[in-house]
This record gives sequence, structure tokens and C-alpha cells, in this order.
Amino acid sequence: MSTNMSNYYSKKLNSKNLMQCYEIAPPRVQQFLDAEIDFVLANIASTDHVLDLGCGYGRVAKRLAVKAKKITGIDISEDNIELAQEYVRRNENCEFFVMDALKIDFQDNYFDATICVQNGISAFKVDPNKLLKESIRVTKNGGIILYSSYSEKFWEYRLNWFQIQSDHKLIGEIDQDLTKNGIIICKDGFRAITFSGLDFLKLAAECDINSEIIEVDTSSVFCRMKVKKPSP
Repeated sequence: MSTNMSNYYSKKLNSKNLMQCYEIAPPRVQQFLDAEIDFVLANIASTDHVLDLGCGYGRVAKRLAVKAKKITGIDISEDNIELAQEYVRRNENCEFFVMDALKIDFQDNYFDATICVQNGISAFKVDPNKLLKESIRVTKNGGIILYSSYSEKFWEYRLNWFQIQSDHKLIGEIDQDLTKNGIIICKDGFRAITFSGLDFLKLAAECDINSEIIEVDTSSVFCRMKVKKPSP
């Protein structure tokens, strides 16, 4: 992640500000957010230990905790992790750590499932190849990895949501001339891209992992990957 964007997410668009972004989301966006979580819930088992990359304040982890055996969330923002611990404090099967997603401090083959949802692959601003390889490393043989981004069909709803965030001063003023083709750019340096299904398939192929693309609710594009590691 570049220094400027790292500071943006860890200092400005985090903690209570991040929570507010979701609280002010209009109904169609709320539907998209719920549909994403429902898809993840349908793909994990009650015995699973799930790693939530870029967990924020625990929004997704809290929902997944009703099914999964354990949820571990990591985020680069100390403020996010502090709020997550408060937000899900009654869920004993959740734990949160300040941690770099490119240097996950867990041993190989530790988790049954690893997720990076709600366009987290864009928010990290890191080499996606390295991000996926680290996800594969910590996920068990036979486990699944779920990455998601926005569907092209959701562009108008997504742009409207970001405009609402800008109006609330949670992100900068949107540069209307530069914002197009799935990329949102603000005049203060904020930049949000998307990953298409083809982008995900190419990434999975580069990392030699089986994958399939599923569009959910005409709003999310999920890449579902099955971990298959060579025998020792």
C-alpha cells in the first residue's frame, strides 16, 4: 500500500468514520452488503476457523460468528481493531489483531477459510498476487478463499453511496471528471478501483489455484477458490 493511501485508511477512513460509512448506506447498498455476508455464510461450515482480511470494525466478523467456530480478523488500523473488540465483545469466538495482510503472523495451513470481501482487494492497495499467495499459505489444504469486488451492474448505486460519504466529509470531494469505468477518485487523493471476474481469474491462475466466479445479487463479483496443495 502506498504511504498516502495507507494513511488515508488507517487515519481517516477508519474506526467510527468507517462505521458511519455503513450506517448511512442507502437501502440498495444495505441489500448488497447483506447479500455478500449471506454468500459467505453459505460457503463456510460450523466447524470452520475463518480469517477475515481487512476486518475493519468487525462488521462482517460479527455476522459470521453466528455460524463459524471461530473468526480471526486482522486490520492495519489500531483504531479499527479497538472498535472491533468493543463492537463484538459478546462474541467469544471472535478475535482481532493489528496485522499486515502481506505478513500474516499465523503458521501455514492454519485457517479453514480466508475471506477478503467488499472490495478489500482494492482497499489494501498492495500487490494482489502477494496478497493471494499469503492467503493461500495460511489456508488449509482443501479450504476455501473468498475474494469479492463490485459488479459492473452496481456502478450507479456504488457511486451514489460514495457521493453520500463525500457529502458527510468521510471522504474527499469526488472528482467527477476522473471518476469513471469502475474507478472512484477524490480530489484529496482517495482512489477506489474494482476487480472484474476476469481480473480475479487471471490472479488465481497466476497463483495456481482453482477458481470460479459467482455474481451475487447483481452487485458483487465473488472469486471462490479451492486450496489444493502438493503432498509433502
